[in-house]
Amino acid sequence: MSFPRQVFDFLRLTSIAHARWDYEVSLSIVKNRKKMLLLLGMLVPILAVSLLEAGDMLGGKTAYAPAFYSTGIFLVSIAIGLCAGLITGCIGAGGGFIITPALMAAGVKGILAVGTDLFHIFAKAIMGTAVHKKLGNVSLKLALAFLVGSAGGTFIGGYINKSLYDKDPLLSEAFISLVYAILLGFLGFYALVDFLKSRKAKDTGDAHGASSAGMTGLSLKVQNVKIPPSITFDEDYVPGGRKISGAIVAMGGVVVGLLAAIMGVGGGFVTFPMFVYVFGVSSMTTVGTDILQIIFTAGLAAVSQYAIYGYVFYTLAMGMLLGSLIGIQVGALTTKVVKGIHIRGFYAVSILAGFINRAATLPKKLVELEVIDISRPVVKGIETAGNIVFWAVVGLFALWVISKFLVNLNALRGEEEEKVTTVLAEEEA
Repeated sequence: MSFPRQVFDFLRLTSIAHARWDYEVSLSIVKNRKKMLLLLGMLVPILAVSLLEAGDMLGGKTAYAPAFYSTGIFLVSIAIGLCAGLITGCIGAGGGFIITPALMAAGVKGILAVGTDLFHIFAKAIMGTAVHKKLGNVSLKLALAFLVGSAGGTFIGGYINKSLYDKDPLLSEAFISLVYAILLGFLGFYALVDFLKSRKAKDTGDAHGASSAGMTGLSLKVQNVKIPPSITFDEDYVPGGRKISGAIVAMGGVVVGLLAAIMGVGGGFVTFPMFVYVFGVSSMTTVGTDILQIIFTAGLAAVSQYAIYGYVFYTLAMGMLLGSLIGIQVGALTTKVVKGIHIRGFYAVSILAGFINRAATLPKKLVELEVIDISRPVVKGIETAGNIVFWAVVGLFALWVISKFLVNLNALRGEEEEKVTTVLAEEEA
């Protein structure tokens, strides 16, 4: 297997792992009446302010935080959360990758989009995670080494973003767009090739999730690196446990924290495959550590690197949370009436739409930074075309999923009722 292919498989597994976490957390919120009432209680004043078309905020137009706020931008945040949720729920991957690009495409500054997305992930993790049920399998020594590294990574990533913004906001925009263009471009093109090969081979694509590969050759090599301090883990699953260098775990944490702070993705999308396929940690231990890591990394990055500097748009974060909770449930139910091969195709197309959108903004940013010399009408046209492609793809996908859901609503409702009846019968037995 070639190196680019290995990278693609790793990134695909990361997005699938993050989507699975997102779905479980969202389900935890939706099924808990107290959490839903708390969320609605937070949204009422936001809606009231939105309807009043609030003008200047937090010190006026010189404040780092948004100087203008309207009903429109709040409704856009709900729509972005809804679309990301539909992608996450239906495709099982990729939804989290489009939030920051979507916010930027809607006119939100890059650094503000990153900070807001991080806060949205942190808020969802705090509200939806049943910590007392999930953290029983955490290896405290592994978690401590990893979190020390991720803390350092968030400070490095936050420092990079803030330094670029302080030097020139355009430089910050270009940097964030470039990072997303590279990631989404690589992942999207490989996903498209994967889809076309599967289609040619008449693969239904129904088994598109990640499977546990156990101990990989890479993880065996990593565990054989003898750099102190040594950490023992998985004692409950392997006689005598396994060992790994704490320094390597911490370096993995740095990478996750760095990506989280630069891209606004929470870090959880990398942790699961890194622990299982690179470190050789059991899935049970990884699940608990991943949940703890997301709360810690997203919270630390959101608060210490963005919120205290005014780079978090709280109202948008709450709007995205509301939209994603609805979207994920609808998307997950729709997978029962949609062919797996179609899901694989939409995954590739949605990721490529994000790539086109971010790549299309780069010529304009580079012209404004005086790096290249292209006429402004041309770069403006490229940016507009990128926005049209992005919103058209995401919008059509959302309409397609919602229409499939509504058309098959009776069948889905019957299936859910049958499932509830079966559970009750088992409990009575």
